[in-house]
Amino acid sequence: MAAEEVTGGARKATKSKLFEFLVHGVRPGMPSGARMPHQGAPMGPPGPPFVGSPSVRPGMPQAVMEPARKRAAPQQAQQQQAQQQAAQQQVQQQQATQATQSRPRSAKRRKMADKILPQRIRELVPESQAYMDLLAFERKLDQTIMRKRVDIQEALKRPMKQKRKLRLYISNTFNPAKSDADDSDGSIASWELRVEGKLLDDLSKQKRKFSSFFKSLVIELDKDLYGPDNHLVEWHRTPTTQETDGFQVKRPGDVSVRCTLLLMLDYQPPQFKLDPRLARLLGIHTQTRSAIIQALWQYIKTNKLQDSHDKEYINCDKYFQQIFDCPRLKFSEIPQRLTNLLLPPDPIVINHIISVDPNDQKKTACYDIDVEVEDPLKGQMSSFLLSTANQQEITALDNKIHETIESINQLKIQRDFMLSFSRDPKGYIQDLLRSQSRDLKVMTDVVGNPEEERRAEFYHEPWSQEAVSRYFYCKIQQRRQELEQSLGVRNT
Repeated sequence: MAAEEVTGGARKATKSKLFEFLVHGVRPGMPSGARMPHQGAPMGPPGPPFVGSPSVRPGMPQAVMEPARKRAAPQQAQQQQAQQQAAQQQVQQQQATQATQSRPRSAKRRKMADKILPQRIRELVPESQAYMDLLAFERKLDQTIMRKRVDIQEALKRPMKQKRKLRLYISNTFNPAKSDADDSDGSIASWELRVEGKLLDDLSKQKRKFSSFFKSLVIELDKDLYGPDNHLVEWHRTPTTQETDGFQVKRPGDVSVRCTLLLMLDYQPPQFKLDPRLARLLGIHTQTRSAIIQALWQYIKTNKLQDSHDKEYINCDKYFQQIFDCPRLKFSEIPQRLTNLLLPPDPIVINHIISVDPNDQKKTACYDIDVEVEDPLKGQMSSFLLSTANQQEITALDNKIHETIESINQLKIQRDFMLSFSRDPKGYIQDLLRSQSRDLKVMTDVVGNPEEERRAEFYHEPWSQEAVSRYFYCKIQQRRQELEQSLGVRNT
């Protein structure tokens, strides 16, 4: 949790410094209340850039164009203009709704490149280099955090175990027979055996149950005293087993009893006892399957048993031939051949005497057993990966930084407009009108040059006579087809 808080605090502090620098111009290390000096010409007034709205030709209403020339239709101008305005309002409402719904998505698409100040702005404001330094530090911090997250994810895939001591308590009590007892239990002498235990130096908040450490428990009593059918007490783990803090066994009797406790530890992941020949070869008695295969591969590499021509095969030495009973085998066959060489691990065997002598004070025996438990660091690593602490605040600061950068870019466009206009007002306005005229053509799909068509000289060109002739010819042909069609209909 400490590492998580340090990481989140570092990221949040970096974001706060970036935003504070962009909004207030405060560099890291500057005194409180200080501001950066401004250099260069003043920027334009706030608002959208002046070149953003398309221009419209003077005297031309925003109406639908005729299909032939895409020119304005005077008869339907007012009606179509009203319809167009209503349609524009509806489109604006739909766009506003979509913008509201897609705001989280657009926020996710923002990248680190969107937070970089353009080179022109950095030249105008040299103090902005401090912001770029903070941005580079943030990038390094994010890379470090991401690398550590990947390392933690890889570490969580491997089993993380700790060796701990489990202290086992074996005690018994004796209840002598009572002659004046009314029930049958009190009139017969009996003893009770308890098997309990706990982890030493267990600092975890959730105490682990004693039975969770074992897969099975068998108590073997004296067969001569309790017969072949009643001398075994067995407990085996099942999927529906309820964990308990200990085991109790009660039997009738007034003589001391020898018993043997067989405890089978619940290894996670499962461990196996090796065949004696393989155990002597690898120096391993009980281990997991993956560790055994790794030890085999280490033995093969050390003794250069891999075939030099066909890497898939292993040339067995005399020890491998005795164990696997073959001169040559594939490495992929080893897991299958290991199945017959892996045995269940040996249980923990404890011999105990259940004493019924009232003068015997040593009725409790203690034993320490080595067990493997989950490393508590694994839980902290998992919580670090799943934690979303400070994430909302970091995202909010990111959004503010993006919005501030967008505002700076808009102000830069306005400043460029003002500077260009101040140097050459007439030329800049002419260039602007030409640019807007080209944009208007593209937006309205107008054919021809409407500005030239407004003048009378345009219709005195040599091509006008041919155009008039073609127009009248098309009209005559159209009228002729209509007359032929009507006469043909009457004749039929």
